[in-house]
Amino acid sequence: MVVVNGLSNREFLELHARAGRIGLSGGITLIDKAICRAERHLDEHDQWGCWSHAFLFEGRRADGHHWVIESDMQVHRKHIQLGVQENRVSKYYDERLYTSLAVLDFGLAETQIACLLQAGLELVANRARYSLRELFGTLIALKRPALRGRQNPLARKCSMYCSALVQHVCRQAGLDLAPGVDLKHTTPEDIARTAAPHVMYRLQRQVARSSLNELKARLQWLRHRKARPA
Repeated sequence: MVVVNGLSNREFLELHARAGRIGLSGGITLIDKAICRAERHLDEHDQWGCWSHAFLFEGRRADGHHWVIESDMQVHRKHIQLGVQENRVSKYYDERLYTSLAVLDFGLAETQIACLLQAGLELVANRARYSLRELFGTLIALKRPALRGRQNPLARKCSMYCSALVQHVCRQAGLDLAPGVDLKHTTPEDIARTAAPHVMYRLQRQVARSSLNELKARLQWLRHRKARPA
């Protein structure tokens, strides 16, 4: 893993976004936190997962922007996008909303990259939906590992959430990121922990000094309170 410090989201993505690479993000919304909390079942120490969303980099297009293929839920003015879609990578520039970012490079050949993009665009064209129902099925399976290799009981046709999409397009190119896990049980944390050879570039933010001082003061106050006689 290559840890990157001192960059904004925009600078990090401009540096590492390439066609065929996989992106991961973590955020502050309730669904982000729920997914990361559920992913604790993947960790032997019950640590929460770091990642709640996964997407495929499509490359820079004629407009000069990097684009991604992803399955997501977005609400705009009088317009809702719910399912597999193309978006500019600039949506991830918001550091308040997307607090963690990583880019995975699997060193794919041009033919594999073309296969990834073709599979992703096919899902865009077919308007594959984002299914919360399937996501709930995955959350249930996380609590019972024996179920993860079986078909998601809440699976729907022409439907795929974010990390299932990434696993789907990768398998189309001959790359299995989570062997033994059903396509629609794949989580962003599974992708982050894949044993497939790759390089992960991870943006690591430094905690502000004021926040550290505040935390130290809080810990000192708690120790002092515990030390006082009852």
